[in-house]
Amino acid sequence: MIYRNRVDAGEKLAEALADKYKDAHPVVLALPRGGVPVAAPVAKRLDAPLDVFVVRKLGVPGHEEYAMGAIATGGVHVLNEGVMRQMGISEQEMLRVAEREQEEMKRREKAYRGDRPYPGLEGRTVIIVDDGLATGATIRAAVLGVRAYNPARIVAAAPVGSREACSALGRVADEVVCLSTPANFGGVGAWYDDFSQTSDDEVRDLLQME
Repeated sequence: MIYRNRVDAGEKLAEALADKYKDAHPVVLALPRGGVPVAAPVAKRLDAPLDVFVVRKLGVPGHEEYAMGAIATGGVHVLNEGVMRQMGISEQEMLRVAEREQEEMKRREKAYRGDRPYPGLEGRTVIIVDDGLATGATIRAAVLGVRAYNPARIVAAAPVGSREACSALGRVADEVVCLSTPANFGGVGAWYDDFSQTSDDEVRDLLQME
């Protein structure tokens, strides 16, 4: 399935989630930046609050789109040790990348959320949305971070993902909703006609709509 853009993908994801979660009074958390325009139609369809949960991918030096792990709000670290071994990444190199991404995570927290508290997550169904799952490291970090808030249920949702990522995600989330898991995945952008970068301003605008 090829999506026109992230909004189209979000509308299709909303359709898949609506019957089960419309009356569950969920909270929708988007992974910025690309997950926000996907999550906005989901939150609208489910009549749910929309917020962001900031996660940063730890990209392999020189191949930054290839994740060797991720960090999330609350001090969560998820590492893909297989990737680190395959690419010859030392712990010191990983820590340097993590320190840099920690600073960017703080910047984004301030830029998108300011001093607003998170919506109450304890005892709630929380739907975490991203625009696609390649390695799944970022959304796994988000699931682990959200667990600290004691939700009743965590649903990880994306329009497209690799079979390996969706399978691994099922070990940490209560439910995984991935509309498409193509055998020859390639990368998230391959499944969108328009996969242009989402800006900070777009993220802020979408959050202010709620």
